[in-house]
Amino acid sequence: MDEWTQTLGAVPLLLIAAGAVALILLLIIKVRLHAFIVLVLVSLLTALATGIPVGSIGKVLIDSFSSTVGTVALLVGFGAMLGALIESSGGARVLAEKMVSVFGEKRAAIALSVASLLMGFPMFFDAGLVVMLPIIFAVARRIGGKHMLLYGISAAAAFSVMHVFVPPHPGPITASETYGANLGLVLLIGLVVAIPTWYLSGYLWARFVDRRIPLAIPRLFGEDVEPTNPPKAGTVIGVIAIPLVLILLNTGSAALVSSGAVDGTAVWVQALGLIGTSQVALLIAVLVALFVLGTRRGVGGSALDKVVESALGPICSVVLITGAGGMFGGVLRASGIGDALSDSLASIGVPVIFAAYIIAVLLRVAQGSATVALVTAAGLVAPAVVSGGFNPLQVACIVLATAAGSVFAGHVNDSGFWLVGRLMGMDVKTTLKTWTVQQALESLVGFLIVLGIFGLVSLV
Repeated sequence: MDEWTQTLGAVPLLLIAAGAVALILLLIIKVRLHAFIVLVLVSLLTALATGIPVGSIGKVLIDSFSSTVGTVALLVGFGAMLGALIESSGGARVLAEKMVSVFGEKRAAIALSVASLLMGFPMFFDAGLVVMLPIIFAVARRIGGKHMLLYGISAAAAFSVMHVFVPPHPGPITASETYGANLGLVLLIGLVVAIPTWYLSGYLWARFVDRRIPLAIPRLFGEDVEPTNPPKAGTVIGVIAIPLVLILLNTGSAALVSSGAVDGTAVWVQALGLIGTSQVALLIAVLVALFVLGTRRGVGGSALDKVVESALGPICSVVLITGAGGMFGGVLRASGIGDALSDSLASIGVPVIFAAYIIAVLLRVAQGSATVALVTAAGLVAPAVVSGGFNPLQVACIVLATAAGSVFAGHVNDSGFWLVGRLMGMDVKTTLKTWTVQQALESLVGFLIVLGIFGLVSLV
């Protein structure tokens, strides 16, 4: 692969990518083939069609699948175990009752989303969503049981906006480094952008689609039970807060290292980095939950083993399909579609902030990875930013405009599309109608807010 050069131009590659997406939708929606089979098959056909050397296709498929599954399997697996322990202990029901009694049924979705916004500050999108889902499901069941989209989409959108716009998440950090932006300003403006973007494109959109597509709450974490000795709501919150605190400590220590305030080789810094890794933090939370929600309440080892075991079956399909979605996106990236598209867009004669957004949007839609779209777009636009004489506030806005473009309309070539859809029990058609549209709205609303701030800054 290192010696191979793509000879096809941007237009043929885009046509192949569009045809591949259309084939995936046809086979899943119309022919009713299983999504995992379809994604692997179309990934193989796409690799052949784009001219990837036959001898390298197997490696490309396996590497892109395993790189996605390696992260997702641990996050979803430990998250499902944690959710099953909270659910089986009656903790989810207790916490749901508490939230409804404090905030009321009408404000429950807002309360869940605010909690997701707070958790989304240090936690990555997928990790935060998996941890919150058992609570989201419990509250939704408590209030009718048919409002999956209202609670699920609004909370998922909360995690998404924090992941897209607010440091220390990798998107805004990477773009800030590429553009030479002030990270503090990016954080401040990112928060100003994220909150209204969530409300407009997340909460209001979730209310809109929930009225039109009533979905029952999936039984991903087992049956909702009412044991005789349920834990207190504070105990459940404490267990859920464990990964949040550990990841936040890791984030804080990393920030201190970056600023030069502490030595990155110090043992305590390395230790925080280890236990604050999302997967390890969730493992620790599961171990604590086994004791606090199980052993301490008199639940035996074999019973706990059954609870944990029962959590893994339902999420196997989620992990495999998400990995296959990552495989398809990996094939598109290996084909060189991003490079070809970025080369053809390099000479766009539009204002820098529009160019950054448009390039990120096109790259995102074409190859699926938000990170690749953001890094590539930032690399293309950075020379114009450096030589453009922009003030620090304007540069921060360009960072966030690029980030907004990188989240646009996640669809079948994005592993996150499959993760959200399968965790929430949605088929492909419903996921396209709800999550893909939400991501497009999030991108557009976020960009318009950034553009407004950029315009005000330019007038001052």
